[in-house]
Amino acid sequence: MDAAVTIAETAVRPLTAEQLYRPTDLSGLTFSTTAELQPVDGLVGQARAVEAIRFGTQVSKTGFNLFVIGPNGARMQDAIKAMLAAETAGKPGPSDWVYVNNFVDPDKPIAIELPAGRARNFHDAMHKLIDDLKSALPAVFQGEDYQRRQAAIDESFQKRQGEAFSALRDKAAEKDIAILRTPLGFALAPTKNGEVVPPDEFSKWPEAKRHGVQAVIEALEKELEHIVRQIPRWETERRDEARQLGRDTAKYAVDQLIEDTKDTFKDIPRVVQHIETVRADLIENFGMFVIKGEDDGSEARDIRTGGPFDRYEVNVLVTQDIDRSVPMVEELHPALGNLIGRIEYVALHGALLTNFRLIKPGAIHRANGGYLLLDVRSVLMEPFAWTALKRTLRRGEIAIEDIGRFLGLTSTVSLEPDPIPLKLKVILFGDRLLYFLLAALDPEMAEHFKVLADFENDLPRTPENEAILARLLATLAQREGLNALDRDAVALVLEHAARSTEHSNKLSLVVEQLRDILIEADFCAREANRSVILRADVDSALTARIRRAARLRDRTQEAILEKVALIDTAGTHVGQINGLSVTELGGFSFGRPTRITCQVRPGSGKVVDIEREVELGGPLHSKGVLILSGFLAGRYALDTPMSLFASLVFEQSYGGVEGDSASSAELYALLSALADVPLRQDLAVTGSVNQHGEIQAIGGVNEKIEGFYDICEKRGLTGTQGVLIPQANVQHLMLRKDVTEACAAGRFAVYPIATFNEGIALLTGLSAGVRDADGAYPLDSVNRRVEDRLRAFASIRRNFTSQNTGNGAPAS
Repeated sequence: MDAAVTIAETAVRPLTAEQLYRPTDLSGLTFSTTAELQPVDGLVGQARAVEAIRFGTQVSKTGFNLFVIGPNGARMQDAIKAMLAAETAGKPGPSDWVYVNNFVDPDKPIAIELPAGRARNFHDAMHKLIDDLKSALPAVFQGEDYQRRQAAIDESFQKRQGEAFSALRDKAAEKDIAILRTPLGFALAPTKNGEVVPPDEFSKWPEAKRHGVQAVIEALEKELEHIVRQIPRWETERRDEARQLGRDTAKYAVDQLIEDTKDTFKDIPRVVQHIETVRADLIENFGMFVIKGEDDGSEARDIRTGGPFDRYEVNVLVTQDIDRSVPMVEELHPALGNLIGRIEYVALHGALLTNFRLIKPGAIHRANGGYLLLDVRSVLMEPFAWTALKRTLRRGEIAIEDIGRFLGLTSTVSLEPDPIPLKLKVILFGDRLLYFLLAALDPEMAEHFKVLADFENDLPRTPENEAILARLLATLAQREGLNALDRDAVALVLEHAARSTEHSNKLSLVVEQLRDILIEADFCAREANRSVILRADVDSALTARIRRAARLRDRTQEAILEKVALIDTAGTHVGQINGLSVTELGGFSFGRPTRITCQVRPGSGKVVDIEREVELGGPLHSKGVLILSGFLAGRYALDTPMSLFASLVFEQSYGGVEGDSASSAELYALLSALADVPLRQDLAVTGSVNQHGEIQAIGGVNEKIEGFYDICEKRGLTGTQGVLIPQANVQHLMLRKDVTEACAAGRFAVYPIATFNEGIALLTGLSAGVRDADGAYPLDSVNRRVEDRLRAFASIRRNFTSQNTGNGAPAS
């Protein structure tokens, strides 16, 4: 007895219209239009994801950031923003951050934290302080008191210098020596009667007298040299006194303004400390306020701090409104600089200059203390962004990195700003494939993103959930400013939502798709001057969407109808069957029939997949063909070696073939060729098969049925045409209205197939055959013919081998 199939053959009946399309049940809602429905608050059908998001946002430990995954078009960002806004409402916002000049080391600007909303006040206060000093300091230094004291210092220096020279001059005069000032300095010369003796006359003096004068001059020169050496020290003392006077004067002018500024921020010790540092620097560098102005055109400025007064400014990095709640920042372009901040440069005379005022914040700075929302695909596509994000999370602080320095692209002076402590929750969004790839290939991902929030693609199609989705449509219409939908329009949208999931018992939660349909239906309603969206408007919108994308489908059908692509929809053929496939391009899917043929002859037991041999068949398709070999070997002529050569091919297939959804059709073609029994060409087949002959579910069942129906309908429905689908796919059916109407009228049929026996019987009109108590298939059954043919092949091969061996040829 065959252990693989124990169920007796039963006649397969076509599905009823009710099984081909499930209408919406809105009996639980009483409304005429969606304007009467209460909008839905929160996420619909995402209990699992909501639980994960709440946990991830409330736990404050390191590494518990969120990775949100789900289908494209689920609008996960919008849903989570709304959820976070509700949870963070009323919570205090984070601190402000500024950068100020480091007067000790300008290459390392200092970061200062201030309470929310105070950074701008600090900036304005320091700006006002410098503006006030630009007026106050020059006024003080131009005042009578400063001028008098400065004159006294200068006079004291001049007097000291003059007295020293006067005493020396008097002493020299007593000895008839004059002190002369020359371009090269001072010189001493003898005098006579108050007049300098010329050198010629001095040379005629007696030698003794000359020696005496020279001795006096040498002694006086030493005294003169001592005085001249004292002058720089006196000048230094004068400058020190003048500088101290300047400091004292500047302190007098600065102190009151500094104290007024400090009073405003006395509750922030770090700001008070900086203001004291500014006071010391102002007193030390008062000269730039007095000697030169900011706009004197001088280019002798510090490249680290900018203009002479910029050193006292405040760079407001991040500021919050006092009444603002926790920040929620979505960075759409997460380049490295946009993510962790950057240092900008200004070109001057061919050099790139920068200072602390050119430090710019990144998204992490703006979101610090709150939530940062990032699309993981965008992050991964930006060089160094993913690594920088992980490094920032590991360090627990935000350090601005100049990537140009790391790569050796720039050799200019740069900055090393103080890092800022990080208190941030990062939420990544992406599709499931990216998450699983990162989890497998990047071990650091699990360290930083410990919470997974997986959005559902769909939810069960119960009356309660249909009512909830109807309210979601009302919410979308209200949010987008669209006309309300009437009851029938809502029903059709929900039916389309079921078809989108490829399951009649589920509803799609891809909000973007539903929103697009509503917008297009609203356009149709307004074109017809209607204030309510009707079912006809939704139907027009869906039809228009297909028509816009269906050029390739129409060309494919045109090729079949013109017999360029050979597809029969009538008659019978041995070893030939219509398989069904789905093509998806640009979000639009359509089904198309493909002729599958098979040829058999005696051989070594090999089933050749021509697609695989020419490298057009993918691994899944090749697997399906190999399963056929296992099916044959395990079902027929078990006492005889498999002596078959069979070739299978998708005719007129010029591209790759992938998937196993045609393996049942290939099996029917193979059995037809072996049994020499013709197959009906007015039927098309889809479904995979296992080694036990059970027909398994496939994808795209609606598109496949409609693809064959369209060809039959254009050639003329005969009432015998139809499609064989796996019985497991019945629950997925949501066929077009014209297809269901044709099936209801008996002009087309959809047959649910559970085993290959049911399919081969329907395709051949013969009994498939089940083994009897003796293990034999009934005469004239398809299975009996297949087994007899395989035994005949084995006999042929045995005879051939025996003859070749008897002639001295080696046995194969």
